Amino acid sequence: MLKDITIGQYIQGNSPVHKLDPRTKIITLVLYMTGLFMVNNIIGYIFVTFFTAGIILLSEIKIKLILKGLKPLWIILLFTLALHTFMTEGDIIWQWSVFKITYQGLRQGIFMVLRLIYLVTITSLLTLTTTPIALTDGIESVLKALFVPVAHELAMMMTIALRFIPTLIEETEKIMKAQMARGADFESGSIIARAKSLIPLLVPLFLSSFRRADELAMAMEARCYRGGENRTRMKQLVMDKRDGIAFVICTIFLGISIFTRFGL
Repeated sequence: MLKDITIGQYIQGNSPVHKLDPRTKIITLVLYMTGLFMVNNIIGYIFVTFFTAGIILLSEIKIKLILKGLKPLWIILLFTLALHTFMTEGDIIWQWSVFKITYQGLRQGIFMVLRLIYLVTITSLLTLTTTPIALTDGIESVLKALFVPVAHELAMMMTIALRFIPTLIEETEKIMKAQMARGADFESGSIIARAKSLIPLLVPLFLSSFRRADELAMAMEARCYRGGENRTRMKQLVMDKRDGIAFVICTIFLGISIFTRFGL
């Protein structure tokens, strides 16, 4: 399951989404998330579904990779659906003892599950189509535009965290295989038993993480990295016509999302 996590990975490509300026991707992601949280009916979610599918097609990322990234979330998705289905009051569809399923709860649960799926999908596309360096520069530029005083430091920390997600997952799998070779069992038993069996992984994983962090700090210091003010870049961020088109499309998306909520 760990190797199914796609957030933090980058897939090289030449799609229209890959070519967008990282600042455009970040801002349009915020517009998309705002529009997604605005919709609250079937028509709105149908519109969001087609819009999201269009973005996936434009990114030229394989749908199998997108679905693979959703596998680790199935427990959260089921829990969210069950929580809304059984805990929301409304018109009862089915009831047994104290358990009951209502139409409003089922409807709200499905909407929340779809919302989580779309959020993870679009967030994954941001990292899948943007290099870590470009993402760092984009986040820093956006934060500076918002007058955040430590924009570079925040951007660097967020990007390093995203960048090391695949590395930590790979390290975790190596430790698991090493312990399985010594007789450890991570696959049998209940969910609680499996969770307890993962505890011995934490100590070597933390030690490995600290070692990598120390090596990264030493490498940056050896290269006289300072960051912050007066730092130059080999590649400057430049927006072109396609970025303007992306802004217009996402603004229209936000407007239609608001209309489906208040205008229908």
